Amino acid sequence: MAGTIILIVLILIILWAVFSYNGFISLRTQVSEAWADIDVQLKRRYDLIPNLIETVKGYAKHESGTLEAVITARNNATQVHVDAGKLDAVAMQKMSQAEMGLSGALGKLFALSENYPDLKANTNFLELQRELSDTENKIQASRRFYNTNVRDLNIKIDSFPGNIVAGMFHFEKSDFFELEDKAQREPVQVKF
Repeated sequence: MAGTIILIVLILIILWAVFSYNGFISLRTQVSEAWADIDVQLKRRYDLIPNLIETVKGYAKHESGTLEAVITARNNATQVHVDAGKLDAVAMQKMSQAEMGLSGALGKLFALSENYPDLKANTNFLELQRELSDTENKIQASRRFYNTNVRDLNIKIDSFPGNIVAGMFHFEKSDFFELEDKAQREPVQVKF
C-alpha cells in the first residue's frame, strides 16, 4: 500500500514537472514570436520610408540634409538585428537607439511638409503618411504584446514551484522592450 502511494506521488511529481517544463517552452516561444512580430512591423516601416523619401524629393529639392538624415537613420536601423531566439539587453538597447534616431529623423521630415502645401495635398504622400501612422500603431501593439509575454514568462520563472523547474532547466528571464529616452515614449507626431 505504501509503495503504491509513493509510486502515485512520484508519477504526479513527474507529470507536474513535464507540464511545467512544457509551459516554460510555450512561454519562451511566445516571447520569440512576439519579438519576431516587432521585427516584421519594423521591416514594414523601413520599406515605407524610401517611398516617402521619393515623394518628398520632388517637392523639397533643397531639403536634402533632412532627406539624407532620414535615409541614414533608416539604414542604421536596418543594420541592427536582434535574433528572436537570443534576446539580450545590449542588442535590444542598440535597436532602441537606432529606432530613436529614425523616429527623430522622420519627425523632421514630416515637419517639412508644413512648408510645402502641394506636398501636404499629394495623394501619394497622404497615403504613405497614413500607412506609416498605421505601422507605428502596429509597432506599439507589437511591443505591448512582446512585453506581456515577457511578463508572463518572468512571473512563471520567479513563482514557486515553477522556479524549481526553471532553475533545473536553466530557463532565463527575458528583458522588456523599454525606451531609455523619455522623448521616445511620446508617439511620433504626424500632422499634415
